[in-house]
Amino acid sequence: MTYIRKPRVRHPSLEANELGLTRRDYEGSMSTLCAGCGHDSVTAAVIEAFWKLSVPPHRVAKLSGIGCSAKTPTYFISQAHGFNAVHGRMPSIATGANAANRDLVYIGISGDGDSLSIGLGQLGHVIRRNVNMLYVLENNGVYGLTKGQFSASADEGAVAKSGEVNHERAIDPVLLALSLGATFVARGFSGDKAQLVPILEAGIRHRGLALVDVISPCVTFNDHEGSTKSYAYTREHEVEEVAVDFVPRRREITADYEAGTVRDVPMHDGSVVRFRKVPEDYDPTDRDAAYAYVRARQDAGEVATGLLHIDPGSRDLHEVMDTASTPLAGLPFGDLCPGSDALDEILADYR
Repeated sequence: MTYIRKPRVRHPSLEANELGLTRRDYEGSMSTLCAGCGHDSVTAAVIEAFWKLSVPPHRVAKLSGIGCSAKTPTYFISQAHGFNAVHGRMPSIATGANAANRDLVYIGISGDGDSLSIGLGQLGHVIRRNVNMLYVLENNGVYGLTKGQFSASADEGAVAKSGEVNHERAIDPVLLALSLGATFVARGFSGDKAQLVPILEAGIRHRGLALVDVISPCVTFNDHEGSTKSYAYTREHEVEEVAVDFVPRRREITADYEAGTVRDVPMHDGSVVRFRKVPEDYDPTDRDAAYAYVRARQDAGEVATGLLHIDPGSRDLHEVMDTASTPLAGLPFGDLCPGSDALDEILADYR
């Protein structure tokens, strides 16, 4: 992987947060992703969220697996701790790190292939254990590093750039997370920074696992007619016409719309992705209602975005397992390894 350092020059009038740090202090290396990739917009939103919350960069631990999404942590918070795991195994690495040092702020970046195919079992268990971390799933419906094959989130009937039609049903990470008991579930669009940033902020502050599914268009392999992830649904599903801006090819796609409304966002080839924000009276604490709402929006040909579910009584891994209040990483060696006599005493209880 190529790392291109950003210049360290800073304008003296840059806005600072409570720590006296500017947004530049939360940046990483220059991106090597395709121009216009939605993942870079996710990076910008992550930087904004951590900067606004004044999280000390050295207290952040960022983790990833394999895929285009795995490159994202390189592009934010260069002073953070980091670990790039093997394909689909990021959740177990995050669980182990969190068990050893609960004082860090954890963010895992994954993709629809990394989380919903080879890592599906890992995702299920990190949700079940409610590991205290922000889990960002950059969802574009394809395997970008291996030339655009369908991923597990590709919708049935979607057409690949090669013309192949997907005949398998999609795995929806939001519905999956709700059914597994996730305590924070949200969905955003990489082109709607105004909505995505506060969702990420809430996820960072949530006690437990916060899953944020982000629809993040792939401009290289999903920029064609028939793709349901980048252009979502065809024009015959459109509802009321709304004013839109022209989006030049390979430029960042953005959208701004009110709560409870639908916005048809034109993609690079003129196709449309339809997004719906949850209404003002939506109750995100009702898991069953949230599940029914997401399914209803799917049946209507829409992508529900916003904070879809949160459990205000969430207990994370450490509270459930009643672990030591001092992080294992901070305990002296003598406490971590008390000797063979202590081990024999523990083993005696199981005889």
